[in-house]
Amino acid sequence: MLAVGTTYGGFTSSSCTSLIRELQQIWSDIGETEADKESMLVDLERECLEIYRRKLEEAANTKARLHQSVATKEAELATLVAALGELNISTKKKKATTLKDQLMLISPIVEDLKLKKEERLKQFSNMKTQIDRITAEISGYSNLANSGLTLDMEEQDLSLRKLNEYQTCLRAIQKEKSERLQKIMEYVNEVHILCGVLKIDFSRTVKDVHPSLHTTSLDQSRSISDSTLEGLEQAILKLKTERKVRFQKLKDIVAAVSELWNLMDSTREEKHKFAKIISISSETEFVEPDSLSMEIIEQASAEVERLTKLKASRMKELVVKKRSELEDICRKTHIVPDSNTDADKSLVMIDSGLVDPCELLTSIEGQIDKAKVEALSRKGIIDRIERWLSACEEENWLEDYNLDHSRYSAGRGAHINLKRAERARITVTKIPAMVDNLITKSLTWESERRKQFLYDGSRLVSILNDYKVTRQQKEAAKKQYRDQKKLQDLLLIEKESLYGSTPNPRRSLSFRKSNGYHANGNGSMTPAPRRSSVGCATPGLQTPRSYSGRHIGPFTEMRRLSTGPLNFVATGKEDIISFSSVCGSEPESPHQG
Repeated sequence: MLAVGTTYGGFTSSSCTSLIRELQQIWSDIGETEADKESMLVDLERECLEIYRRKLEEAANTKARLHQSVATKEAELATLVAALGELNISTKKKKATTLKDQLMLISPIVEDLKLKKEERLKQFSNMKTQIDRITAEISGYSNLANSGLTLDMEEQDLSLRKLNEYQTCLRAIQKEKSERLQKIMEYVNEVHILCGVLKIDFSRTVKDVHPSLHTTSLDQSRSISDSTLEGLEQAILKLKTERKVRFQKLKDIVAAVSELWNLMDSTREEKHKFAKIISISSETEFVEPDSLSMEIIEQASAEVERLTKLKASRMKELVVKKRSELEDICRKTHIVPDSNTDADKSLVMIDSGLVDPCELLTSIEGQIDKAKVEALSRKGIIDRIERWLSACEEENWLEDYNLDHSRYSAGRGAHINLKRAERARITVTKIPAMVDNLITKSLTWESERRKQFLYDGSRLVSILNDYKVTRQQKEAAKKQYRDQKKLQDLLLIEKESLYGSTPNPRRSLSFRKSNGYHANGNGSMTPAPRRSSVGCATPGLQTPRSYSGRHIGPFTEMRRLSTGPLNFVATGKEDIISFSSVCGSEPESPHQG
């Protein structure tokens, strides 16, 4: 049966249904049977399908023709685009949804490109004709094929790139005829300059290329042939090669001269003769006549020979000078220099001929460079060591200050020492943290560089650990002394309560002993140098200065504290007072004085 409900333009299946109903009504009025009605409806539907099928075939054929036309135009367009190099033509096309729109869009583009192709062919043809004609004029040949540029009309490369190649070639050929004479003159001038720098006969050089190149007559023309240009190029290349060889030879000589001048501390007058040569760093900078002549090279070689002989006689002095410089760097950074290049040993080896002085000097210079790099990496730790040592010196001064029984007197300058003592006590409290920080920094440095941090030949970490142990021993000794002193005071109090207090001349004398201070110029008292107590077996606190053997700083003159137990019962009261002066940071006993 016919479909119902479909819409085709303004015609719908509902309209068709209405017509069928009307037709059925007419058939009913006519008196047609149901079978006839059904048969006529089937025939009607078959006729409709035939009409639809025929229209569909016509539409499909039309679509195929349009599609073929579009494909043909697109192929033609692609060919034109490839030939003309219009690769961006596709971006200019607007999007079309139907085949007719596509055909209407692409057809004018194809026609425009056809016209453009014809114009491009004319441009190529005209340009090639000019190139062939000018090439024939320059080369002197009548065969245009010698131009090396042929235009195949079947060739599809008509792009702007190809056109630019033809234009470039045409411009080059147009300039070549006028430029040849100018090029010849430039080559001749360059040969003249090079011959002047190298002090070589110019006329003979150019005549070997072509006799007309050295003519002075205006009527006689110079050869501009390819062979002449090639001959001049070869002559220039040969002269430049000779200049390069001489420059390298002179450069080596100048380097040797400069090194010898630095070693010999040559005067400005001695350097003046070769000042211009030394300031030149490139062979192209030699433009003055005879500046690279063999005479200049021979003079420079003679200077090298003279300085070499002079260096041999002064080598010992140079070795000692460089070694002193190395030792100065090592001393500042507390590095132990290589003993193999010691000044005395080096002089002996030079005199005995066991070592080349130049090699020894080079070795010392290498050690100097290495020491400078090492000093830079050690700077942070060395600065912390100096601050630690300064704090230790303040601690030493504070202990000397605490031994002065008159430190609280109202004498001149006493308030200055009091302020310094307060600052010193604060600084001393920071010493353990300084030591721990130094150990951490040293271990980090060693881990990064995979070697030990040595301070005057000893490992800094070991020095610091020894210092910490010795400081702990000192603190333990102080604590032991305080405990035993308390016990001794109790015994003395008990003795005095039983027998009474009796004056002791030795005790009085002990208070009249020197208190470790001496008067300065302004009347104030400053600590005098401390002496080590006799009979104390505990080593003093060791710092890097102690390890280095310089004996500068507080810990080389610190009192030795005994690690053994003290028998305070058998010790006299005066000896206890003396021991108190040794550990002077302890407060005085209320029974003294």
